[in-house]
Amino acid sequence: MKKLSVISLSAVFSAALLSSSLIPLNAHAASIWPNSVDEKTMPSLAPMLEKSTPAVVSITVKGTHEVKQGSSNLFRFFGNPNQNPNQAQQRPFRGLGSGVIIDAKEGYIVTNNHVIEKADEILITLKDGRQVKAEKIGSDADSDIALLQIDTDNLTAIKIADSDKLRVGDFAIAIGSPFGLGQTVTSGIVSALGRSGLNIEDYEDFIQTDAAINSGNSGGALVNLRGELIGINTAILGPNGGNIGIGFAIPSNMMNNLAKQIIEFGEVRRGVLGVSGRSVNSEIAKAMELETNQGGFIEQVMPGSAADEAGIKAGDVITQVDGKSIKSFSALRGRIGSIGAGKKVALTIVRNGNKKEFTVKLKQSQTNNVAAASIHRMLEGAKLENNNNNNGVIVKTIKEGSPAALVGLQSGDLITAINRTPINNVADLRSYLKDRKGVFALNIVRDNYSQYLMIR
Repeated sequence: MKKLSVISLSAVFSAALLSSSLIPLNAHAASIWPNSVDEKTMPSLAPMLEKSTPAVVSITVKGTHEVKQGSSNLFRFFGNPNQNPNQAQQRPFRGLGSGVIIDAKEGYIVTNNHVIEKADEILITLKDGRQVKAEKIGSDADSDIALLQIDTDNLTAIKIADSDKLRVGDFAIAIGSPFGLGQTVTSGIVSALGRSGLNIEDYEDFIQTDAAINSGNSGGALVNLRGELIGINTAILGPNGGNIGIGFAIPSNMMNNLAKQIIEFGEVRRGVLGVSGRSVNSEIAKAMELETNQGGFIEQVMPGSAADEAGIKAGDVITQVDGKSIKSFSALRGRIGSIGAGKKVALTIVRNGNKKEFTVKLKQSQTNNVAAASIHRMLEGAKLENNNNNNGVIVKTIKEGSPAALVGLQSGDLITAINRTPINNVADLRSYLKDRKGVFALNIVRDNYSQYLMIR
């Protein structure tokens, strides 16, 4: 029996696409179902799909990655004696994936981070055949979410559902581009909720589905029967990358929380509780005389953390976040990890056999694994953050020799306006610079004095 493994869904190829074997369907599987029986219309997903599939795109990426190759004594004998045989070499690659348009006006597309992580060029193919280059706005490797932006008209955005309302047994439809075959639709049900501990990503709270998804479906849509987005397909459990009816999707609420942070800040401002612990099981429940066999058991509360300030103690068991059940510590971590710093969450805790309610204001993680794209080519190398009270953009750091440094920006500068247009936050700055060319007068405050910098 072959060992099952968890596999990311993007199809990656070195230099050229690999060919795949096509297996003919049997006569029964290839049969065509009638549209009606006894003059009665048969149920169909087609009307719903006609509205939702234009929001799902195909993604092609190009780039290079390092490959370390050893060499034999024979190569060293006939080759360059000064060449390091273990020296890393740059090799071109191509990759395929899928994405979902979540904002037609701004051209925002959500996909998986692993689809575009090392890409030098990202090309989007819309359902109507149009192809357009995409810009990376930001990504979060820990949750495997990335946000892209394209500049074109007549886009269709998908409606985002509340994934917290999902139930096991709800119908689910997967839309994506498996194996580069073009847009494909498969159907199934929600097999499980709150899947975690799979070690696919650092923050896991997956929807499990039996809707057939395969390599190339990464970043594609999992929708309900209304055509609303309930998840972003990200991984499968199967031998050799093949589908066996166990696929995983990032819940739409988790994706939406992260995408909003990337749009607003250019990165994910992950909130943290400041606790460590483990999942409750029967042994822990028996030892601690707990009435529940599920939840996140708190072993340690960090001094000065959000949990500490809220009054949470070691030995508490967190069973709900904002009224939604938590089955494990991994699920707790995944749920909290998608909520932004500074946000308030309601926690249900079991302490000494009694239920208690706590409201916790999350603090910002100091170890965010994020990649923010530059807002403008002349601002590359500047790490930007929103000022308190939505009052400008702070330049936190400047990379030496970067375009931002060359135009005169310094660490600690506060950007308050551009061309006399007030700038309240990073989102305002990005919105103003989008599709604009020419010279920009950047109004900054430095050492309590206002001045202008010109960028072009």
